[in-house]
Amino acid sequence: MKTNVSYYLKYLRNDVPASVVVFLVALPLCLGVALASGAPLFSGVIAGMVGGIVVAWFSGSHLSVSGPAAGLTVIVYNAIETLGDFKAFLLSLAIAGVIQMSLGFLRAGLIGAFFPGAVIKGMLAAIGMILIIKQTPHATGYDAGYAADESYMPDTAGASFLEFTQSLNGISPGATLVAAVALLILIGWDSGFIKRFSILKMVPGPLLAVVWGVLFNNWALAYAPEWSIAEKYLVSLPELGSTSNFVAQLRMPDFSYIENPKIYSVALTLAIIASLETLLSIEAVDKLDPHKRISPTNRELKAQGLGNLISGLIGGLPITAVIVRSSANINAGGQTRISGFLHGVLLMVSVLFFARYLNMIPLSCLAAILLQTGYKLAKPAMFFEFYKKGPNQFIPFTITVFAILFTDLLEGIAIGMACGIFFVLRANFHVAMSLTQHGPHYLLRLHKDVSFLNKALLRNHLSNIPDDSELIIDGGKTLFIDHDILETIADFLLAAPDRNISVELQGFDLAFPALGYEAGFSPRLAASASHA
Repeated sequence: MKTNVSYYLKYLRNDVPASVVVFLVALPLCLGVALASGAPLFSGVIAGMVGGIVVAWFSGSHLSVSGPAAGLTVIVYNAIETLGDFKAFLLSLAIAGVIQMSLGFLRAGLIGAFFPGAVIKGMLAAIGMILIIKQTPHATGYDAGYAADESYMPDTAGASFLEFTQSLNGISPGATLVAAVALLILIGWDSGFIKRFSILKMVPGPLLAVVWGVLFNNWALAYAPEWSIAEKYLVSLPELGSTSNFVAQLRMPDFSYIENPKIYSVALTLAIIASLETLLSIEAVDKLDPHKRISPTNRELKAQGLGNLISGLIGGLPITAVIVRSSANINAGGQTRISGFLHGVLLMVSVLFFARYLNMIPLSCLAAILLQTGYKLAKPAMFFEFYKKGPNQFIPFTITVFAILFTDLLEGIAIGMACGIFFVLRANFHVAMSLTQHGPHYLLRLHKDVSFLNKALLRNHLSNIPDDSELIIDGGKTLFIDHDILETIADFLLAAPDRNISVELQGFDLAFPALGYEAGFSPRLAASASHA
């Protein structure tokens, strides 16, 4: 334990400023996700607090930040409509948490390891592009809402593009100036010049950008009202003022719905989708981690399950690990789970005591922070990097990006996975066997694993062997060979004498002795294929 404490203390100077940045980014998103879900606004804040305080502490991930999931907004909205009562939905969420914990104990977290790197990077790039598209209206002061700005659903994709273009025509000068200067601050703070000064490095750029926005707007309100930012374009947080008011906002699930079968179908849906989003996010965050640490996925499912259980019991929304907040955490210099934990504490403290001051922050400031995060996730250099890796990597990467942009996160990932699997099978199809020729002598060598998917290629090779030839089929290096492949070879052995083809098998007596007997043929065994 002493080692753990010293480890966290070592990075405290990085984690505290990062937690402030994540808190500022998470706050309006918590409210926006709740609004888009058709749930009470405070339920989004509760989910953010639980994700920070509970999940961050029990999770094994160092840099992921959990909170209300924009990817679940449609599911949550429909679930509340189906059940007819938000308190009934809370019961489903609590049960979903128990299911998630069970998945963790059943070691279902290993599913996350099966997502190809090109698909994960494609997901990150798509989310970066979504952030740029969705945050530009906020940066220009065109749109007041932050609803589901981490999500991108097919039914809102066209509206998002339209809003993106219209925002360039409906620019608010004050909001645009705040966002532009905030972006310059963020870019400058990432430059090598600033990093040379240890004192300046201690102040996070995003925090400075927020301070700039607040000071400018207060000045504009007093001296240049035409440049001021309207209240609807500022952070909007309920002012509670006391612990008793905070407790009064908490809601308990209605256990009278426990016998309703719809409760369990909703719970199962929430558990599966939330678990998949979490595993995807964890894989992505591990790739962004500068220290390349690997998060224990089974432990993550247990932590997320506990978080959703508690969130359901006190009136919150579903929780997952969230890439946008996690990316903001990494970009702000977060190093350990303390940054995620403190962001949850800050959410709770701010709601209790500092709501009136936080409501002075322009949304365009926060949009600038997310625009920079989006650019870092979708750098053009990443596209060139995958292009250089060849079509086997570039095509799944690109298809994943556009599939997510024009569908949603999970559908896009499924399409990207299908594309990635196709290229894996295609590569296996070509490397499973090789045919070489030297005069009338042919050598057909089977490599490592040969499945039924290679049957067409095998038939093609065998049909290309001309009459009056000698063929050696070498299976000595094959670790697995499908029964269909054995049958195809056996059929060729029976037909070969009619074409005056001499066939010799090597290695099949040890690895696959049944081949000769199934064909009614006793193959000759040779020590080598040197004469071929």
